[in-house]
Amino acid sequence: MSRTKSALLGALVLLAGASGTAVAAVPADPAGIAAIPCTVDYKVQNQWDTGFTAAVTVTNNSAAKTSWAVKWAYAGNQKVTSGWNAKISQSGTAVTAANETYNGTLATGGSVSFGFNASYSGTNALPTSFTLDGVTCNVDDGSGGGGGGSDPSGRVDNPYAGAKVYVNPEWSAKAAAETGGSRISNQPTGVWLDRIAAINGASGSMGLRAHLDAALAQKGSGEEVVQLVVYDLPGRDCAALASNGELGPTEIDKYKTQFIDPIAAILADSKYASLRIVTTIEIDSLPNLVTNTGSRATATPQCDTMLANGNYVKGVGYALAKLGAIPNVYNYLDAGHHGWIGWDDNFAPSATLFKQAATSEGATVDDVAGFITNTANYSALKENNFTINDTVNGTSVRQSKWVDWNRYVDELSFAQGFRNQLVSVGFNSGIGMLIDTSRNGWGGTARPTGPGATTSVDTYVDGGRYDRRIHVGNWCNQAGAGLGERPQASPATGIDAYVWMKPPGESDGSSSAIANDEGKGFDRMCDPTYTGNPRNNNNMSGALPNAPLSGHWFSAQFQQLMTNAYPPL
Repeated sequence: MSRTKSALLGALVLLAGASGTAVAAVPADPAGIAAIPCTVDYKVQNQWDTGFTAAVTVTNNSAAKTSWAVKWAYAGNQKVTSGWNAKISQSGTAVTAANETYNGTLATGGSVSFGFNASYSGTNALPTSFTLDGVTCNVDDGSGGGGGGSDPSGRVDNPYAGAKVYVNPEWSAKAAAETGGSRISNQPTGVWLDRIAAINGASGSMGLRAHLDAALAQKGSGEEVVQLVVYDLPGRDCAALASNGELGPTEIDKYKTQFIDPIAAILADSKYASLRIVTTIEIDSLPNLVTNTGSRATATPQCDTMLANGNYVKGVGYALAKLGAIPNVYNYLDAGHHGWIGWDDNFAPSATLFKQAATSEGATVDDVAGFITNTANYSALKENNFTINDTVNGTSVRQSKWVDWNRYVDELSFAQGFRNQLVSVGFNSGIGMLIDTSRNGWGGTARPTGPGATTSVDTYVDGGRYDRRIHVGNWCNQAGAGLGERPQASPATGIDAYVWMKPPGESDGSSSAIANDEGKGFDRMCDPTYTGNPRNNNNMSGALPNAPLSGHWFSAQFQQLMTNAYPPL
């Protein structure tokens, strides 16, 4: 789901008679937009033989509200089956969508968006009349838009809906060359722009233009998403040496002029205007400022430096502003994962910091299409054998060594919960989440088939959890990991897509120090003999041996990921 533009533009278009199949209760005074009490933009984003997905944006031009309800009726047998960002009920053909607790405030001139899935047979006629708290609204059915649910710029609500996703031919060739790799070599993965040289192509690899040209060739007559990881902040990855970058902590100007500006210039080329370009903005940066600074046991001097000089916030804001100005670019900001910011003292502060970054250096929340969680990480998508609300002999699972007082036990519940928190601090209600499922399947022979023994809360959780890591803070080349859910659009409420942003088979970091010209250091968390630090509660690293530099091909890991894939290959 992308940023939600104000429907005031839609109302202006309606007054000009250029859009919309139904206009109800248009006042005689067209001179002032405030005379129109409300405007509704109803779009069918995706439709199939027996059902459809719709998105609704309501703009309030009357007095500010602390709660709201939108009503409409269908002419056919449409039946809402599930919804998000609103409490949706239906009686016969009449539908009511009321606010959730987190989005009841609706300012004068403000908009709110919600969506739903519905079933139907025969004809799926659009509703022709809507009310907001009993007052009839203007209707914009989007017939003049770009299809797939779009705002006036042609931007769609969810770039993945109804689109193919770019298959990187370089990754695909490496995957296909592996025994059994042809089973997944046609899957889409992210293209990592992790140093300045990657823009034009480093060490004989494809540059950004080459990837975009290849995406145009794959596109054909349909829609095509290209996934880019924008990843070269000054002082990058202040708490993980394996992925340190080429720019020093103070080189913010170089980041802007030699990294972001050239990327923006290429993406803005009209040649690529037909592509939907998803940019994942600076993974593992902002969350470090929350969790690894100050008086915390996990703090590092490098993270304290980046918090003090503000260059993570400035860099992210600049990237969002420059790239967000391009109509076919969709920025997804990194949001860590549940085992990083799912705790009470990290959860709300992270959302607040993200808002700060998204409103710095000329950026606004409109430059954020959504957020991505679990990028290049291993957190299980859904733990089915226990929930955060379970107790064992009167003891909450939150007290288990594994959960350790976290509010979340898996990525799906975290992504959905954190989306609500982000909206509550001021991000648009239409934002969507991506979850990287490239390495969180945890299948194979070690996958539990049911809950653990109820001897203690630890035996219960440890015996039933799919995530087989030694500790949730372990992040480097994890032993036992498997491929997760295959990339797919709109898999769950509030989730734009499951993606493989981290290409399976690319190392997280080397098992020992390796000299290189890529600015990449050696992190002991990638050493299988390492006994840990405060960030993983001094546990073994759980890393695979003999790993190459981060981003380099790691055949043994790729084979393990296929063996332990869940769903199985």
